[in-house]
Amino acid sequence: MDVMGDKATLYESGRFVQSSPREEHPHDAGEVADEAAEELRRRLAAEAGDVEAMSVLGAMLLRRGDLDGAEPHLRAATAAGDRAAANNLGVLLHQRGYPDEAAGWWRIAAVAGSTAAAHALGRHHRERGDEPAAEYWLRQSAEQGHTLGAYALADLLEHRGDTEGAERWMRAAAERGHREGAYRLARALDRKAARASGDDGTALVEEAEQWYRQAAARGHRRAALHLGTILEKRGELKEAGRWYLTSAKDGEPRAACALGFLLRDAGDTENAAVWWLRAAQDGDGNAANALGALHAERGETQTAERWYRAAMDAGDINGAYNLGLLCADQGRTTQAEQWYRRAAYAGHREAANALAILLLRAGDETGAEPWFSKAAEAGSVDAAFNLGILHAGRGEDRAALRWYERAAAAGHTEAALQVGMARLRDGEEGEAERFLRCAAGGGSAEAAYRLATVLDARRPPEPAHELGEPVHRRSECEEWYERAASQGHRRAQVRVGMLAAARGDVVEAARWYREAAEAGSRNGAFNLGLLLAREGSEPEAAVWWTRAADAGHGRAALRLALVYARRGELAEGQRWADRAAELGPPAVTERATRLRDALREELSA
Repeated sequence: MDVMGDKATLYESGRFVQSSPREEHPHDAGEVADEAAEELRRRLAAEAGDVEAMSVLGAMLLRRGDLDGAEPHLRAATAAGDRAAANNLGVLLHQRGYPDEAAGWWRIAAVAGSTAAAHALGRHHRERGDEPAAEYWLRQSAEQGHTLGAYALADLLEHRGDTEGAERWMRAAAERGHREGAYRLARALDRKAARASGDDGTALVEEAEQWYRQAAARGHRRAALHLGTILEKRGELKEAGRWYLTSAKDGEPRAACALGFLLRDAGDTENAAVWWLRAAQDGDGNAANALGALHAERGETQTAERWYRAAMDAGDINGAYNLGLLCADQGRTTQAEQWYRRAAYAGHREAANALAILLLRAGDETGAEPWFSKAAEAGSVDAAFNLGILHAGRGEDRAALRWYERAAAAGHTEAALQVGMARLRDGEEGEAERFLRCAAGGGSAEAAYRLATVLDARRPPEPAHELGEPVHRRSECEEWYERAASQGHRRAQVRVGMLAAARGDVVEAARWYREAAEAGSRNGAFNLGLLLAREGSEPEAAVWWTRAADAGHGRAALRLALVYARRGELAEGQRWADRAAELGPPAVTERATRLRDALREELSA
């Protein structure tokens, strides 16, 4: 046979020819007439022995799905040495169900230099499990610039674990406009970025975004989803929403779900629900959960339950967990336990923690502890903290501290407070300060107060002004006292009031004392009384001292005894002196006893 020439346009639009029925791809009358005229011209030329016309006519009929009409023309052109016809004859035979005969013609065309035939032959060998032969022919196709060949070779190499070779050929396919190649290259770069660090990781992420963008622009819906996710994380919400919308309209349920969350965060719950519904109906469990939560917030518990069940049916274990929460809120403890167990057995760590809490509240500490442990080992910070509480309640301080430390390391505020307090008890002030700072920074008023006391204890004396007047500089401990006080911490409020009084700011001191007193602080009430008495408002001072004394403040009771004694109300004074002697502390008891005895003598005189 003579060497085949490249006489006709290659029919290389894909691995298999797809028929294009007129009703799916309508043409106007002029196009149809032009096609008919072209076909007639090629047919006449083919009948006159024109090899190129035979090849092109066969390709036209093959494209139309007329296999019987195409085959004789393709065989005749192939016999005359046309390699494009040999390739298309292989496609035709493959469609007829003769893959081995198709492979024979592809081999002939590939040897003659047809990149499309080499690609088809490589795919054929891969389907047969002959990977070495598949790689040989796909590489032949790829190295000659065939886009599909480059993509198929990359896919084969990736399957065999050759990530470097796979990336090289996936990049080649992507650069030639293969949208799936661009998407998969972006995914590979994302994985590399996760393992990299610093500038290398940043560069990989940026390159991945470029390929996602290229694939998305070519209509790749998953690429549009990933591009939207990147943009959303970066805060570019408007563009992210556009790509989510593009992907969702193309049928990607995850994009519809993400778009729903974006709309909800913007306050548009109605349109969010529309997209969640669309995603949930397409089987997205996350969207079904979101719909469940939306209806639960509206008090529509039956509808919420239905969507949570739909999420569970879609394979999302959050559905079972959310059902547990819903039942628990309704007081249906038995059902809540059932759903928590289902989610916990499926590996849901927060469900395991919730189940343990449910069992603990029911008095089943033995049953609760393994679920706390399972949740904590799976990474639940709350479960680790709860294990600390469990061990602390048994007096197992060492085990409790171990779990508190674990939770604190993951950012649990209350756990950090507990570790800080334990370090203080052990005299490790430096370590205690570190944990208290973490807890105070996380919003714990108690931690802020305790940190302030640590800093206060080591604060140097105030330097004196040259004229002997104290110079007040706002210290860090005062800042922490004030932070705790502003969060409602009563002892901190009293301390802030004392600091204000020390610098002569009576109004500020009274404000903090009053706030603490009204919240139930007996020290706050006592100090407010002292401040009012000093300002000449003894009747009002007596009101606050009474509140403090009734709450068990001995010095307040002694002050009341003195007030009533000065007023001449000796019986009332004796009563409060008795109360002060009873409450103490020792110095107060001693003074109150002497006052009481004196008042008794006065009354009996």
